[in-house]
Amino acid sequence: MAALQVHVLLVASLVSSRAAGQCLLQDAALLSYIDQRFLSLEKRLQKCNQDVLEYVEEFRGFSTRVLSQLAGLSSGKAELQRELQGLLRRVERAQRDIDYFGSATEPNACVEVHQDLLEQQLLEEEEEKKRLKLMLNASCDHVLAGIRSLKVVKKTGGKHGSWMKDPGKKHAKIYLLSGSVNNVILEFANIMAFMENNQTLKARRVPLPLPWEGTGHVIYQGFLFYHRHGSLNEIIKFNIQRRKVAGQMLLPGAGRIPAYQLSAQTKIDLAVDEQGLWALHAEPETGGNIVITKINPSAMAVEHSWDTPCSSRDAEAAFMACNTLHVVYNSPSGGSSRIQCVYDVLGALSAYMNPGLHLPKRQGSHSTVHYNPKEKQLFAWGDGYQIIYKLHTEQKV
Repeated sequence: MAALQVHVLLVASLVSSRAAGQCLLQDAALLSYIDQRFLSLEKRLQKCNQDVLEYVEEFRGFSTRVLSQLAGLSSGKAELQRELQGLLRRVERAQRDIDYFGSATEPNACVEVHQDLLEQQLLEEEEEKKRLKLMLNASCDHVLAGIRSLKVVKKTGGKHGSWMKDPGKKHAKIYLLSGSVNNVILEFANIMAFMENNQTLKARRVPLPLPWEGTGHVIYQGFLFYHRHGSLNEIIKFNIQRRKVAGQMLLPGAGRIPAYQLSAQTKIDLAVDEQGLWALHAEPETGGNIVITKINPSAMAVEHSWDTPCSSRDAEAAFMACNTLHVVYNSPSGGSSRIQCVYDVLGALSAYMNPGLHLPKRQGSHSTVHYNPKEKQLFAWGDGYQIIYKLHTEQKV
């Protein structure tokens, strides 16, 4: 019995020793695997560092080459500049030689050439005057002598806006364009409908695909002509009945400064008279003086331009009547509006200052003053009021 117990103990001891040995073998294998992984990671890190060093060296070499090439360009630029200066000196010497030979030749030939050029220039100017008279159909035989009276039709809208009739149509419709930036026209059947208290309810609303800027727009022969908001000098031609854009053009030189100092919201002021469509604007190159441009409304193209002596300083509005520009001036604080500069594009009247034409019995300022050649009246917008001025004209002398 004792021998059997000893045998059992020996067997248990052997089994325990074998299990311990297996655990040691497994631990050793795990440590070996971890060691191999660390060695692999170390090799990869070492390669990454080596690649970074190679990239750094390559970039340094590239930077050195670029700096060297830039230095070469600088020296080449200096050399080119020296050659250019030498060429300019040679041109100056050649110009002196030409001047010398020119002064040594017979002057009479030059005089004859100059006379021919002068005669040709005078002939061209005379032909241009004839062309302008034909283009403008110079049938206007009257001048503005005074403003008889005013009629305050209504007060609607804010400080800036314009209202008008279409002088190219037989209907009596009234058009209201409120604000200096907007995209909706209000059309009324006649002036009585416009004067009613609930006039906006009876108006036909005509939305525009492109908004206007300023208050210098006009309606002529069924089309609205206006300065497109957000553009420097683009003029849009809009068909009111069909509600679609019918044309557009750019007005050279316009849009950089206001047409009138006291109406800064208007960069381009369009106008209509007996001869058709005009554009009024000011340019820095003219010292801020007003420029007149005749526009062909069908082709949307410039026909001719005139620089005038009429300043935009302290001007608040202007209008064309019978080929003649009339500029309305005021004080910056508002006061009695007066016409102080008149300019006839055909030269029948020389430009003159302070003709003494006051807009009667009204203090304030005007956002727009537009001439209606059909009714010989001024349609004005003054501080939210819609006003009609009746004109007094005389025969041209």
